Amino acid sequence: MSEQFPPVAMTRLATQEADFNQHLDTLLAWEGVSDSTVQQRVHDILAAVKEHGDSAVIEATNRFDRLDVTSIDQLMLSAERLQQAYEGLPVVQREALTQAAERIRVYHERQKPTSWQYEEADGTVLGQKVTPLDRAGIYVPGGKAAYPSSVLMNAIPAHVAGVREIVMVVPTPDGILNELVLAAAHLAGVDHVFTIGGAQAVAALAYGTQTVPRVDKVVGPGNIYVATAKRAVFGQVGIDMIAGPSEILVVSDGKTNSDWLAMDLFSQAEHDEDAQAILVSWDAAHLDAVAESIERLLPTMEREAIIRESLARRGALIHCNDPDEALMLINRIAPEHLELSVEAPESWLSEVRHAGAIFMGRYTAEALGDYCAGPNHVLPTSGTTRFSSPLGVYDFQKRSSIIHCSAAGASELGKLASTLARGESLTAHARSAEYRIRK
Repeated sequence: MSEQFPPVAMTRLATQEADFNQHLDTLLAWEGVSDSTVQQRVHDILAAVKEHGDSAVIEATNRFDRLDVTSIDQLMLSAERLQQAYEGLPVVQREALTQAAERIRVYHERQKPTSWQYEEADGTVLGQKVTPLDRAGIYVPGGKAAYPSSVLMNAIPAHVAGVREIVMVVPTPDGILNELVLAAAHLAGVDHVFTIGGAQAVAALAYGTQTVPRVDKVVGPGNIYVATAKRAVFGQVGIDMIAGPSEILVVSDGKTNSDWLAMDLFSQAEHDEDAQAILVSWDAAHLDAVAESIERLLPTMEREAIIRESLARRGALIHCNDPDEALMLINRIAPEHLELSVEAPESWLSEVRHAGAIFMGRYTAEALGDYCAGPNHVLPTSGTTRFSSPLGVYDFQKRSSIIHCSAAGASELGKLASTLARGESLTAHARSAEYRIRK
C-alpha cells in the first residue's frame, strides 16, 4: 500500500465572496522590511566590515557559513579555477549553459540605449551621454539552492552595458562549491569571485576592503539579511531592487492541461516556503482539475515539503467571473511572473499594466524564462511591478545631460533664466545668466 499524504491546504477563493478583497489582501501581504533584530545584526556586520575590512569578512563568513579560513585569499577563486569548472562540466550541461548565455546576450544587446544630440536653430546643442558603470557587484545566492542562471542574468547585461569590472560574491556554506555556478561565472566573464555571502558580502562590495574592490552598484537576490543590507547601503552604492519571495500568477481559460499548470505553480513554490503561486480562472471545473493534479503530482516532487508549505502559506486557486475580472486581478496583484495560458494572449497584452515578465500562451512555461529564453529573470516582486522593471542593460549605465550653448542661445536662454531666477529670489543665478545676454 502506497504512503498516504495529507491534502494540500491551498486557499480557494472566489471573487463573488463578500470578503474576497480582505482575503486577497491578506494573501498578498508581504513585508519586505526585516524586524529590529535582523536590522541590528545587519547593522553590526556592516559597521564591522566598514571598520575592519577583510578580517571582519573572514570572521562573519567563518561564523555563518561554518568555515575555518584565516586569510581572504582562501575566499577567492582564480580565473583558472572558473575555467576548470567550465571545462569539467558534462558536455550536455556545458552546451546548455553556453546556449543560454548566448540567448541572454542577444536579447540584452537590443536593450542598449544610445547617446544622442540635436542642434537648435541658434546653434545650441542639447543631448544625452550614456556611460557604463566602472564596477558592478553581483550577489548570487548559495543557500537552499545554487543558481548558475542568476550569474548569467546579472553579469551578461553588465558586460553588454560596457561595465569595466564585475565582482561576484557567492556564499559556500560548509565550503561546498557549485561547479555550474563557477562555470557560469567563467562564461559570463566575471572578473573577481569571492566565496562570501550575507550582509558581510554586501558590506564588502559597498565599502570595499583591503582585498574586495568597492563597486558602484550591487545587484542580485538574496535572503532577508542580504535584502536588509542592500537597503542599508543604498546611497553608498546603487542597488537594483529589494527582492521578496518568488511569485507566479497563472491565468487560464480552462483549456490548458491541468498537469502542466500544477507543475508551473510548483516551479515557483519550490524556491522557498514564502514563495507565492496563484492560479486564476473563470472555469470552476478547471480549477478542480488543477487541484486534483496538485494532489497527485506533489508527492512526486523532490522538494515536496517546501512546495507544500509554500502553497499552504501563500498559494491560491481563485475563481473569477470572466476574463475582464481576471485582468483586474492581474493589475491588482502586479505579479513578478504572469502566465497568460489562454487563447490569443496577444489580445490581453494592452490591458496588462503591471507584471514583471509576461509568458504568452499555453506552451510558454515560466521556467523557460528562468533559464534560457533570453529576457532577464531578475524581476520586481511584492507588487513593485507597479513602478519597477526587470534588471537590464540600463541598470548598469547612467545618463549625463549635454548642454552646449551658442552665444545667441545663451543670450536668449539667459533672459528666460533671469526672469525665473529673480522670481525665486536667487539673484546669483539671475546675474550669472545675465552676463551672457547680448546688449
